[in-house]
Order: sequence, then structure tokens, then C-alpha cells
Amino acid sequence: MTLRSFLFVPGDSEKKLAKGDDAGADALILDLEDSVAAENKDAARMLVPAYMRERPRRRRASQLWVRINPLDTPYALADLAAIVAADPDGIMIPKAAGPADVARLSHYLDALEVQAGVEAGSIKILPVATEVAIAPFTLGDYAAAALPRLLGLTWGAEDLSAAIGASTNLDETGGWAFTYRMARSLTLLAAHAAGVQAIETLYVDYRDEAGLRASCRQARAEGFSARMAIHPAQVAPINESFTPSAEEVDYAHRVIAAFEASPGVGVVGLDGKMLDMPHLKQARTVVEAARAFAARG
Repeated sequence: MTLRSFLFVPGDSEKKLAKGDDAGADALILDLEDSVAAENKDAARMLVPAYMRERPRRRRASQLWVRINPLDTPYALADLAAIVAADPDGIMIPKAAGPADVARLSHYLDALEVQAGVEAGSIKILPVATEVAIAPFTLGDYAAAALPRLLGLTWGAEDLSAAIGASTNLDETGGWAFTYRMARSLTLLAAHAAGVQAIETLYVDYRDEAGLRASCRQARAEGFSARMAIHPAQVAPINESFTPSAEEVDYAHRVIAAFEASPGVGVVGLDGKMLDMPHLKQARTVVEAARAFAARG
């Protein structure tokens, strides 16, 4: 299933967790990491599994993911021990150094699923793949890593700038500085090379809906298929931006029809343009996505 929107929800806030049901996000990321202070982590490890158990997987309005603490911290195993039996749809790994971290987490999940009676392999994994300095150098390795739990790749700029001691991650225009544009592009390419979703990072100003929509349109045009959200108000604009428009679907149907009208050919003409197999593949992708999102409601 392609997911368009991932909304972060602090795992230690009963009030914010309760609001998650109405957010309309394709997936909620119940956070045990950065939004939870050290003294509240034990409480979050109780609240998050309880929230998930009240919403069994097949009755969930949104998929329920959990962002655990980094694997090299003493919190990570405690996080996993607390949440796997509650049957999360997926686990987000922050500060992942590369495919080896995904493989390591997958091995933990293999054992914990058996112990908890959870369907083997059902819990997916999403690494934040650029938050430590070594990570961008390992992005190309995901394609050959054979990681069946891997749902996608996303990137982050805030932790990366902290990791390298940068005073800012922006350039003089207010856009991403070169290092972060590079990390973003490499994440996009690595995700497609691995055959998984490329998921755009957060848009920090949750009050700027016009800016969010423009940024989402650009991200989708480049090949991203989803985005992270930090506020419920961002969910609807993200879902709309990453759903094919009626005009796109209509054109995609016309492309498919043009090829079906000329079976056995590799190139057809439509509206004065020559189209070949990549155009047909893209048209089918648009139609399939629109059908899937319409069925989801």
C-alpha cells in the first residue's frame, strides 16, 4: 500500500494521541524519540501500546507506526519489547547509519514477532536515512540489501546539521543548503533504486499552507510519493498534493488507450507528442494510485 502522509504524534501525550484518529493521515507515527523527554519515556512505552491495542490492525483508520529511539541507545530494545506485541504496522528508525541498521532491526523483529504471536514479517521498517554523517554514503547500498521489511526511505536535515556542527541547514535564499539538497536527492534516487517509497521530509512552518502545497507539488513532480507532517493541519494538503488530480487521471487513461489502440508498437503519438514505454508505465502508475486512494476514502 502506498502511503501519502505520515503524522508525528508525541507518544507521551494522551490528548494528542486521542486526536490522531481524526487527523486523516494515512499513517500516524507514535513517537518515542525526540518529542518525548527522557523522564517520560517509560510512560510513553505504556501509552503507545495501549493506544494501538484499542485499535486492532484491521480496524485502524490510519496505519500506526512507532518511531523508536536510535538503535545505539539504551532505549531502543526497551521500546521494541514494549510495542511489538501491540502489532504496529511499522517501525521508524531515526539516525539510521545504513542498511545494516534496517537488517539489525529486522532480526530483532523476527524474534519479537514470534514471541508475541504477531504475523511474521508484518511489521515494516522506515529509516530516516540521512541523519548521521556516514548515512548519505550508504544510501546506494539499499538497492542490493534485500530488506523485505523496508517500506521506504525518508530524510532529515535537522539532525544531520547537528551531527556535522553546522550553524544552519539553509542557504542565503532560505532554501536547503547544498549538503541537504544532495542528501535529499540521494534519498530519492536510493528509494527508487531499492523499489520502495521516497518520502519527503517535514515542512516546518505548519501555518504556511500555500508554501506546503507548493513544496509538495514540487516533491511529487520530482518523484517523492509521500511526506511527513508535524501538525494535523498539514495532513489534508499533503494527501491532496500526493493524490493524482482528475486531469492527471484523465490524461493517463488517454495515454493507456493510445497504446492499446496500437498493440505491439513502442511509440505512439498523442496531442502532438511522441510517447514511449516510460510514459505508459507512468500512466499506469497514476491510474493505479488514483484507484487505490479512492478505495481508501
